[in-house]
Amino acid sequence: MSTIQIKNRTIGEGHPAYMIAEMSGNHAGSLAYAKEIIHAAKESGADCIKIQTYTADTMTIDCHNDYFNIKGGTWDGENLYSLYCKAYTPWEWQAELKAEADKVGIDFFSTPFDKTSVDFLEGLNVEFYKIASFELVDIPLIRYVASKGKPIIVSTGMGSLEEVTEAVEAVGRCPLALLRCASAYPAISDNMNLATMVDMGQRFGVPVGLSDHSMGSVGAITAVAMGGSIIEKHFCLDRKIKNPDSTFSMEPKEYAAMVEDVRAAERARGVVSYGATESEQGNLAFRRSVFVTEDIPAGGVLTEENIRVIRPSMGLAPKHYDEALGKHATKALKRGEPLHMEDFQ
Repeated sequence: MSTIQIKNRTIGEGHPAYMIAEMSGNHAGSLAYAKEIIHAAKESGADCIKIQTYTADTMTIDCHNDYFNIKGGTWDGENLYSLYCKAYTPWEWQAELKAEADKVGIDFFSTPFDKTSVDFLEGLNVEFYKIASFELVDIPLIRYVASKGKPIIVSTGMGSLEEVTEAVEAVGRCPLALLRCASAYPAISDNMNLATMVDMGQRFGVPVGLSDHSMGSVGAITAVAMGGSIIEKHFCLDRKIKNPDSTFSMEPKEYAAMVEDVRAAERARGVVSYGATESEQGNLAFRRSVFVTEDIPAGGVLTEENIRVIRPSMGLAPKHYDEALGKHATKALKRGEPLHMEDFQ
């Protein structure tokens, strides 16, 4: 699996997972909340804050016939245009938000949803891009983002293998990472199918990770344990601040606990290593070895009655036990002494 470079971070196998806090609509229409979220994300261990760049008019049309009304799920009964009016991040905020992120030392990037938003973000000098799961099939958009030559993270929720392949081909030579995503809000662990994340990494030779809309951190920790290099979770100040994304977003303490668990999972995953670790060295003494269990005179025969494989490990390795049986002792051996090669002929 290859790596990609995002600013000063190398992302991929052998490197710490890149932790993204997705603001989305959790600012609830308040620039002050949006800035607080940036600070809280940094304090909670996020490497990056992500926003979304669209308006209701770049996403859909202001139409209220049945095609444009949502049925079921978190946004049941909402009209698409009205929902995006509530959830969008005003473009006039975004330069200020990027400056705030730069000030606190957290990476900043965005998900564009059409060419105008890409052009706008280019004006902000964003250094990488995200393609949302629902835009996986918008090949013209992906090609336009790729034309900027910057790293791209693509979410693949709902994508068939053919659709993911087409998106990868549209990215071309740009540095790319793919995220597994269950595009339900909230998602449940049963639908994550993280084996797909692993397969994408092997199939396309790119870093992979999880865009996680589930509650809790089981998915994120499991993804990292399976080799995921990027974790994205929706982030809010408080789920009591109601907005279109609040019900499936993490609060700061929850996010911080997840980051801590992810780092622990990375340490547990470790590297390929055989033999005793430094902390295990002392326990080698409790392995078995060959000991004298009855006094044996010089010249006496070593038998199953007077030598045994027992703990501790100061004597002959157990693999030599059969070799010792039937041999004659070269000196008198006392019960409780470890047996060594020089003790028998």
